[in-house]
Amino acid sequence: MQETDTGSFQHHIEDIEEKKWNSRPIVALLIIIGGLVALLFSIGFSIAFGAVDIHLATVWSAVFHFNPELTAHQIIIELRMPRALTAALVGAFLAVSGAIMQGMTRNPLASPSIMGVTDGAAFAIAIALAFFAGTTYIEIMFWSFAGAGLGAALVFMIGAFSKGGLTPVKLALAGTAVGALLSSFSTAIGIHFRVAQDLSFWFFGGVAGTSWTSVQLLFPVGAVGLILAFMLARSITVLSLGDEVAKGLGQHTMIVKVLGTIVVLVLTGAAVSVAGAVGFIGLVIPHITRFLVGLDYRWIIPCSAVLGGLLLVLADIGARMVNPPFETPVGAITALIGVPFFLYLARRDGRGL
Repeated sequence: MQETDTGSFQHHIEDIEEKKWNSRPIVALLIIIGGLVALLFSIGFSIAFGAVDIHLATVWSAVFHFNPELTAHQIIIELRMPRALTAALVGAFLAVSGAIMQGMTRNPLASPSIMGVTDGAAFAIAIALAFFAGTTYIEIMFWSFAGAGLGAALVFMIGAFSKGGLTPVKLALAGTAVGALLSSFSTAIGIHFRVAQDLSFWFFGGVAGTSWTSVQLLFPVGAVGLILAFMLARSITVLSLGDEVAKGLGQHTMIVKVLGTIVVLVLTGAAVSVAGAVGFIGLVIPHITRFLVGLDYRWIIPCSAVLGGLLLVLADIGARMVNPPFETPVGAITALIGVPFFLYLARRDGRGL
């Protein structure tokens, strides 16, 4: 009888998986291939566009036949290329972080910017700049990791003590409150210790002024984080069906959640340490990706990485086009997309409040 029940349960789980995953691998492959092509063209346009427009042929020449005596080549290689690559990497990191958070918590409103992770990272950076002068890039990245963990811990702690348990809207409200609190502390620290000008970069978010040092820091950290995210993809898919289903399939849910949280903190911390608090990419991109490819995170994570990188590169281009020759903070551009999307999701899921 027990074996029959077990077999029936397993058959039921497989049936749930088949219906819930609803993966569309062909669409996913088209998105990855097409997205990478679009990303390459966007990076090329980002490099060519600026205060001094440069022809795409010159960009090609600078990349493959660099001549240090040409000013245009120096601008391309030393200034614009690291900026474009940083935008692509940061966008990918934030999108993957948001996808993992939404999958693990089954919360459609979860994202690094809404759950207090980015504001926590910026708060830790404020402390580092105020109390530890001469902090290096690597040290700032570690401070950013710690701050991201602090922000996430505070949000889940507040949500856990709320009446009625953790609902998507309650977590979003807790994240907004914690984010505002940490942002206020960061502002106060910046004004009191006279580092507000340095902190303004992390508050508004952007990739202007980034260098090859930023890219060199992002690549190894991102490689570790993204590889671990891909390895966890199947487990996150099962976990997104609910803890009961995941445990019924023999999954160690706590281990998956811990590893997933580490990935989120690493990717978000690295992104904030380089580009500041760029919001809403981790909210919007995973939803678009799930709509296009289904609920299998083996496809959601790579597609989110490609689309997230593409979105931030395009947002950075838009930030330079709004009010030339001045630059609009790229965080404002992503907010124009993300805020209406967030309000739509909050209204749709408000029944769970």
